Amino acid sequence: MSDFAIAWTLSRQRFVDTISDLNAAQLNWKLHSEALSIAQMALHVAGVEVFFLSQLTGQALNADETKIKDSAVNGVVNEKPFPFTEAELTPQFVLASLEHSKGFVKPIIESPTPEILKKEIISALGPIITGEAGFARLAFHSAYHQGPAYLIRTAPGFPA
Repeated sequence: MSDFAIAWTLSRQRFVDTISDLNAAQLNWKLHSEALSIAQMALHVAGVEVFFLSQLTGQALNADETKIKDSAVNGVVNEKPFPFTEAELTPQFVLASLEHSKGFVKPIIESPTPEILKKEIISALGPIITGEAGFARLAFHSAYHQGPAYLIRTAPGFPA
């Protein structure tokens, strides 16, 4: 198993553990109007995974996967609306989306080929990066969002 996979597996599981017991109201609660909800962060995590791996592997995406991929950037790093409504962001959907995107990443990150590591892709922020740089980002991306998710769920006013 690659070092990327070890870090990705740990950080991703901690993120999932932080959000897996939340109900719809809790997942969709925001600290303020400009903040992402925990559900939006989770779909963004799944979206970046689908975004990177579909580029690295050339895998065609169906309409649902494309919508998840769009949450990598829309409403997060650009001014477009977030691809999912609050009503769509149920606990079941959020966790299923994370599980689905895990299926994209796991087999490739565990044993990336030299070609995959060298392949150039577009990062969620726009610059061109290599597959290796993409895996480095994925290794910490879930942890980057796990911290805010924990803070949100312990914030005053968070739904019981």
